[in-house]
Amino acid sequence: MSKRLVYLDNAATTPVREEVLEAMLPYLGKDAFGNPSSAHRFGRAARAGIEEAKRSIAEALGGATEPSQVIFTSGGTEADNLAVIGCALAARDHGGPFRAAVSAIEHKAVLAAAHALTRLGGEEIVLPVNASGTVEEDALAEALTRGAAVVSVMWVNNEVGVIQPVARLAARCRAAGVPFHTDAVQAFGKIPVSLRDVDCTFLTISGHKIGAPKGIGALVVRDRHAVEAIIHGGGQQFGIRPGTENVPGIVGLGRAVELAAAEQAEFAQRVAALRDELERRLLATVPDAVINAWQALRAPHVTNVAIPGTDSEALRARRAARAQSSLRTCSPPWACRASWAWRRCGSRSARTT
Repeated sequence: MSKRLVYLDNAATTPVREEVLEAMLPYLGKDAFGNPSSAHRFGRAARAGIEEAKRSIAEALGGATEPSQVIFTSGGTEADNLAVIGCALAARDHGGPFRAAVSAIEHKAVLAAAHALTRLGGEEIVLPVNASGTVEEDALAEALTRGAAVVSVMWVNNEVGVIQPVARLAARCRAAGVPFHTDAVQAFGKIPVSLRDVDCTFLTISGHKIGAPKGIGALVVRDRHAVEAIIHGGGQQFGIRPGTENVPGIVGLGRAVELAAAEQAEFAQRVAALRDELERRLLATVPDAVINAWQALRAPHVTNVAIPGTDSEALRARRAARAQSSLRTCSPPWACRASWAWRRCGSRSARTT
C-alpha cells in the first residue's frame, strides 16, 4: 500500500493550480512569446496578457485601485523591499526622514529591508507587539510623532496567523501624512482584502501562496511619488520596477488572484473548521499544549502550537521519524524551529498550515 502524503506547509508555498497553468501556457508558446515592449503582434499579445492581469488584480482588491497601480515584481520579498527602501529613498530625496517603522513580527523581507536602511545612513524603528501579537498602537503614535518615511505592518502574520488592525493603522498614518505599507501575502485569499476598506499606500501580494508559480508577485503603488526604484534599467512599469516583464508569471498571478478572490469565503469557512477541529483534538490529547494567539483575531489557515517543556527542534526530529511510516509533513527546517514571530511575544512554538 502506498504511503499517504499530507502537506502541512501551505503558508510557505502552494502547488500551481491547473487553471493557472492553463492560463500561462499560451504565453510560453509561439503566439504570445514576444517582448511586451515590442510593437509587433507578438509583443502586443504579451502586453495584452499583462494588462488583463492588472485589471484582474485591481478588481480583486475591491476596485479601489487603478490597474496601472499594480507593479509586478519577482515576488513578495522584492515587493516588500521596494516599498520599504524605495519609500525611504523617496522621502530622503524630498528632504524627509530617512527612517522606516516596522512591526516586530514582520516577515524577514520587511525587517531586513528596514535594517538595510541603517547601512545606507538611515534608521529603523521596530514597533513592539502585545501578548496577542498585535502591534502596540502607542508605539506607532510615538514613531509618527518622531517622523517616518514609511510604516509597514503585515495584514496577517505568517507564523501565528494574527490579523492586524491594518485599516485603523493605515488611517492613523494617513492622518499623519506618512505612507503605509502592508504585506498582504498571507491575507489575500484567506480573509477579505479590499483597498476600499484600507487606505494604504502600498500593498504586497505573492503568487506562490495562492496557486501561482514562484517568482512572481506584485506591489500596489497608489502614489508613484512616494517610491523610488531600487533597481535600474529601462522604463518599464513607470521606471518603478524596470526590466522585461515575466509575462507567463504575470498572467498566472492574475488568474490565481481571480480564483482566490472568488473562493475566499468558502475557503475561510472550510479551513477554519478544520483548524478548530485540529486544535480541539490536539488539546484533548496534549492538555499542556498552548494554542498561541488563540485569543486574537486570526486568519483561518495557520495554527501555532507550543508545548511547555518540549523543544520545537525535538518535535521536528520526531516528526521527521514519523514521516518514514504513514505520514509525511512537508516543512522547511525554519518552519519547524521556534516561531520567529512568537518568540517576540515570549513563547516557543511550531507552525502548521
